[in-house]
Amino acid sequence: MVESDSTTTCLMIETPCIKVCTLDAAAGRCLGCARTVDEIARWSTMTAGERARIMEELPARLAGRQRETAG
Repeated sequence: MVESDSTTTCLMIETPCIKVCTLDAAAGRCLGCARTVDEIARWSTMTAGERARIMEELPARLAGRQRETAG
């Protein structure tokens, strides 16, 4: 029998995923979160610093995509 340890916590990795997993082939990015295919694939093995850097870039990527579709 395996006992559960109440002191064990699940480590959650912050993610920008909004469950709109559709890739824009021209831009090479997800339409939902604006990450590249490579970033999505490597996300769980990246350091916290690498993920933070990408998270900081995403708003600009999303804003750029909105400008492209608007005009």
